[in-house]
Amino acid sequence: MNQTKNYANFGAFLTAKREERDLTLREMARQIGVSAPFLSDVEKGRTAPLTKDRLDKVAEILHLDVDERTAMFDLVGRQRNTVAPDLPEYIMGRDYVAAALRTARDLNAGEAEWLKFVEELKKREG
Repeated sequence: MNQTKNYANFGAFLTAKREERDLTLREMARQIGVSAPFLSDVEKGRTAPLTKDRLDKVAEILHLDVDERTAMFDLVGRQRNTVAPDLPEYIMGRDYVAAALRTARDLNAGEAEWLKFVEELKKREG
């Protein structure tokens, strides 16, 4: 389930999730190791999203589930105009992933083809 559509950007997501957990901005900032004014700027979109390490801390502090973590990383990637920060290590460490992405790009693979591919992979879980 793609939760990114529920939020305008990463800052809106972070604010909503922080408030859902009844955590003050100041306390959240302290727990992730940044200043409250900096975190306020992140939430208001005035500064770039947090680093991968700090995003991992956010996920832990806010007890984000898998879908929420995915949404968070996707929103950060979109805001930075780059790949979601949880993916580069996986992509870079596996030549076959880059080859698969290039093949899909070259063949102009559409959403239906990717969804079928993902469903095939998910069958391995169960």
